Formats: sequence, C-alpha cells, structure tokens
Amino acid sequence: MSTIKTTLVPEIKILIKERPLPIEAELAVLSLRVLQDLEAPAMFELKLNSWDTLKSEITWLDDELLEIGNTVEVQIGYRNNKNSKDNLKKILIGEITGLEPEFSEESSPSAIARGYDLLHRLVRGRKTRSFTNMKDSSIASQIAREHNLGDRVKDSNVKLDYVLQANQTDLEFLLKRARLIGYELFVEGKDLYFQPPQNNETEVLTLEWGQGIIEFYFNLSTMSQVDMVEVYSWNPQQKKALIGKANQTEKMQGSKSGPDKTKKAFGKSTYSIVKEPVYTQEEADKVAKGQFNDMALDYITGEGTCVGHPELRAGKTIEIKGVGKRFSGLYYVTYANHLYSEESGYCTEISVRRNAT
Repeated sequence: MSTIKTTLVPEIKILIKERPLPIEAELAVLSLRVLQDLEAPAMFELKLNSWDTLKSEITWLDDELLEIGNTVEVQIGYRNNKNSKDNLKKILIGEITGLEPEFSEESSPSAIARGYDLLHRLVRGRKTRSFTNMKDSSIASQIAREHNLGDRVKDSNVKLDYVLQANQTDLEFLLKRARLIGYELFVEGKDLYFQPPQNNETEVLTLEWGQGIIEFYFNLSTMSQVDMVEVYSWNPQQKKALIGKANQTEKMQGSKSGPDKTKKAFGKSTYSIVKEPVYTQEEADKVAKGQFNDMALDYITGEGTCVGHPELRAGKTIEIKGVGKRFSGLYYVTYANHLYSEESGYCTEISVRRNAT
C-alpha cells in the first residue's frame, strides 16, 4: 500500500513499437490521457504539437511514428530529480487506432494519436456460433487465444449445456456473459482477465481528504438494494422449475452490508430475474450470486479527482480516509481517467463503489 505524495514532479514515458519517443517528439507532447473503465476497452489519447516554427511546416502527421497499428506503452509517475525515472509505472499497452489532426487560428496545429488497449481486438467483426458443454471461463479462454491474448481467467465452475453468440462482437458477447454471473472483463498488458470483482483484495493506495484529494462526491442510496435475488427458469429435460437464490455478500469492512441495512430499515424485498435462460440449478445459483454481489456494490458510490497516481486503476481496491466514519473505508475503483499536461501537471479522476458501512 502507498500514499499520495504531492511534492514530486510528474513525468511520463511513451514507447512506440517498444522504443522511447525520439527527443523531438518527446518535446512536442502537449498532453496525455489514459482512461480505464471496467465496461469498455481502456483508451489513450496522446496530443503532439505538429508545427515546426523554424521550418514553417507540418510535422508528425505523416510520420511513421503515428502509423495505425503501432503498439504504444504508457508509463507515468513521479521523479525526484532529472535523472530519476524509477517511479514510473506502466499503466497501458495499446495500439494506435486513429489519428485526429487539429487546425485552429488560435493555436498551432496538433495531432492526437488515439488508441485502445488490446481488448479492442474483440470489437472487430460479428459472429454467430454456439458453445456446448463449456464453462464461461473456458469460453473466455478460447476467445482470448483467438485474439492472440494470454488468458488470466478465474474458474467459473459451472459447465453450461449450450450458450449462443448471436450476431455479436466477441466483446459484446463476453461482457454480457460476465455481467450475468457477476464477473469482470478487461485486458492488462497482453493478458485478458475474466474474473469476479477483486473488491476484497488489500488496498493498493490510501487517499485522504486534505492530502491529495481535490474533490470527491459520495452517494449512499438504498434504492437499488434488496435482501434477496432470485433467478427463475425452466429445465426442459427434467421438466421442472429452477429457482436460484442469493442473499449474502462479502462485506468491504463495515459491520452491515447495503442489503442488510435496507432490510432492517424497510423490511424484506426481492429482485426476481425471469428473462435469462439458465438450464441447471448450479447455473441459476451462480447467476443469482453474481447479480446479488453486483447490486450490493452500488450501496455507496463516489466520484472525484485527486493528485495523479498510476496505482489508481479500474479493478483495484483503495482506502479513502478523513471523510467521516460512515464514508471512510475501502472502495473498489471502476473507472480511472489519468490526465497529464505540461501546463496542468498530473491528476486522476476516479469512480468507486462499496457494499457496506
């Protein structure tokens, strides 16, 4: 675990095709943005000054450096002096997918190289196919290999008789399967991850009001909370109804979960799922548990901005302190937007969730 230090100088390092930027390009960097979201491929946006004042000509727009498909590695962090880059951390490996020149009377021409992490490969093309007698985790592993990605999947345990991918991109299909069983889908480096939320892992960072937090807004709401999730379906082979149930979640600190607090204050309530076809009792229970855990994490949500830190990443647990007993504690990061420029320095915008107080 680490804490935010605000006295260091932010610094970035960009590698394209595994090579550092030439010094001319490094000096031309105007800004960098890296956005990580558990609901979409991570995105990067690199903006370069594209005007050579001495030669009065356009630069970089036609350079091989910004060729579509080039791999990009982004490192960011802080340094103590001009020769110290040990604190830079890799936060994204991606590929350039687009180039956006900007011309304005108010500023010099610029070029924005935009791209995504390797999860974007799953967006290209739609497929219709079926998977039989496979787990969701096995399906995710197969699709990872089809896109030349390593697979870092957690066993989903339940073998499924039949799953249809119906005119969907691989990303649409896997995201739907992940949401159904309460899993997450993302790419880190060159590996595809398919796993439950890691919201009970040890915190990687501590933020404290007055020491690095610029602004933060929380929302505690019981409106989406219920104390029971039930999944109803029909087994055509055995000709009997299936009912999966879940009413427990592992709390992120705190003594009471959102569902428990809601039940105590307002009585019993149930959320029923009837439109998702499941064919075994195991599958019904798996879906119910995944949906219950996801619902519980919406008990407390928050979003804010703080001094930039590369360890603030979607899919990581952090601690927030100094915001009162009820709201201080562990939070799960679902969104992180890293913003860097020479003029404004480095800050990070985040969204978080929590299931207990």
